[in-house]
Amino acid sequence: MAPVLLLFFLAILLGVYLNALKELLATKLRFKPVVAMTVAVALTFVGVWGVWALLVPPVVEQTRQLIDRLPDFAVSWQLWIQRAVDRFPALEPYVGADRQADMIKSAVGEAEAFASGIIPHVFDLVHGFINIVSVLVMALYLALHPRTYENMVIAVTPPRYRDQCREVLAALARTLRAWIISQFIAMTVLGVLTAVLFKIISVPYWLTFGLFAGLAAIVPFFGTLASTVAPALFVLGGPGGASGALLVLLIGVVVHIIEANIVAPLIMQKGVHLPPVFSILAVLVVGRLLGPTGLLVAVPMLAVLMVLVRKILIEGIYHDPSPKHAAHAHAAHAHAADAHTDPAEPDAG
Repeated sequence: MAPVLLLFFLAILLGVYLNALKELLATKLRFKPVVAMTVAVALTFVGVWGVWALLVPPVVEQTRQLIDRLPDFAVSWQLWIQRAVDRFPALEPYVGADRQADMIKSAVGEAEAFASGIIPHVFDLVHGFINIVSVLVMALYLALHPRTYENMVIAVTPPRYRDQCREVLAALARTLRAWIISQFIAMTVLGVLTAVLFKIISVPYWLTFGLFAGLAAIVPFFGTLASTVAPALFVLGGPGGASGALLVLLIGVVVHIIEANIVAPLIMQKGVHLPPVFSILAVLVVGRLLGPTGLLVAVPMLAVLMVLVRKILIEGIYHDPSPKHAAHAHAAHAHAADAHTDPAEPDAG
C-alpha cells in the first residue's frame, strides 16, 4: 500500500508543478485553461528533451569512461591506503590487507548477485515504466481539474469544518508549489556551480559530478555529503592525489556554504520554513520506510506535515495564531502600550 501512496504523492507534486505553469501561462499570455495546459505540457517535454540532448550524451560518455577506469582507481586507492597504514600502523586492523581483500570479495559477490538477478531487474524495469506512466497520467488529470478533487475532499469533510478544510488545502498547494520552485533553483545553482568549478580545476568527469551534485541536492545533508566525497575519491585515485582531493573537498564546502547562505534564504523567502534537524530526520525515517524512492519525497512530505500541524493542531484546535499573525499582534500591542505611556513620566529604574 505504501508504494502506491508514494506514487500518488509523486503525481500530486507533478500535478502542482503543471498547474502552476498552466496558471502562469493563463495569467501572463491570456491563454484559455486547456490551451495553457497543452502549452505547459509541451514546454515541459521540450525542456526535458533539451536537457537530455545537451547533457545526457556527454554525461553517458563520461560515466562510461569512469566505469572503464574503476579498476585503475581501485588499485590507486589500495596503494594510498597501504601508504596510510605504513605511516599509521594503528589503522592496520581496519583497512589492512586482509580487510581490503574482504571488501573486494564482498564487492565481487554483489556484482555476481546482480548479474544472476538480471531477469528480475528487467521485470522491475517494465514495472517501473508502468509506474512512471501512471504517475504522469494522474498528474495530468490533477492539473487539468484540481477543483474536482478538491471538492471531493471538501464534500467528505463535516460541514462545520469545510472552511478550515479549504484553508488547509490552499496552504498545502502554496507550500508544495513553493517547495518545487525552491528545489529547482537549488538543484540548478548547485549543479551548475559545481560543474563550472570542477571544470576550472580540471576534475575528471566534471559534468557527471556536477549533474550528480544537482540531483543529490534533493536529499538534505546526505546528498551534499555524497556529492562532495564521491569526486574527491576519484581525484584521490588519480594524478592529483591527496592535494587534489582536498581541493575538491574545499570546493564542495564552498559551494554548499553558498547554498546555505544564498539559496537557502531564497527558499525561506518562498515560504518553505523547514527546520534542518526535522529535514534530516524526515530523510532518515522516510528512507527507512519507503526505500530509495522515499528519499525523493521526504522533504515535501515534511512540508505537508508541517502545514497540517500548523493549520489543524495549532490554529484549529489550540486556536493559537500563526507566528506571522502573532508577530503583528505583538507589534500592535507594543505600539499601543507605547502610545499610552506618558513621555514625561520618569523611568521606574
